[in-house]
Amino acid sequence: MYKETETKMEKAIVALENDFAAIRAGRANPQILDRVTVDYYGTATPIPQVGTVAVPEARTLTIQPWDASILKDIEKAILASDLGLNPNNDGKMIRINFPAPTEERRKELVKTVSKRAEEAKVTVRGIRRDAIEKFKTMKKNSEITEDDLKNAEKKVQDITDKFIKEVDSVFAKKEKEILEV
Repeated sequence: MYKETETKMEKAIVALENDFAAIRAGRANPQILDRVTVDYYGTATPIPQVGTVAVPEARTLTIQPWDASILKDIEKAILASDLGLNPNNDGKMIRINFPAPTEERRKELVKTVSKRAEEAKVTVRGIRRDAIEKFKTMKKNSEITEDDLKNAEKKVQDITDKFIKEVDSVFAKKEKEILEV
């Protein structure tokens, strides 16, 4: 039961990290393109699966497709995405420059990141609530004693505290990244 609770909470942390990876902080990050898909022979395919995505400089991302015929499709997919990026197509590869965010944009990004971190904490607390409910049901069905229930609640709370600290750590790292740009 504890392992299951930990596994669910770990998934919440991974989801948060993936969310944060897609948030542009001014530095070029190849993961930002993971959610952008291009029509590749009739199949919606993520950009990293149709070519090489590289970061030659801190603020530049390059996409070198394995099939040059899809350059325009990649460019259209990036423009159509909600990332607000302007790709430059030179006929062989696509370059994306990441301008340094303004102070206002940074504050906006920190608010967004903070909100998503809080959502992750709510998710972790929901997992805790579900686990404790299961233990209470077991107590009600006389599967465990009152002492076992108290111990289980304490252990679940300890696991929750560990993951809340992890969320805070992931948030602090992303906040620092945003403000240092």
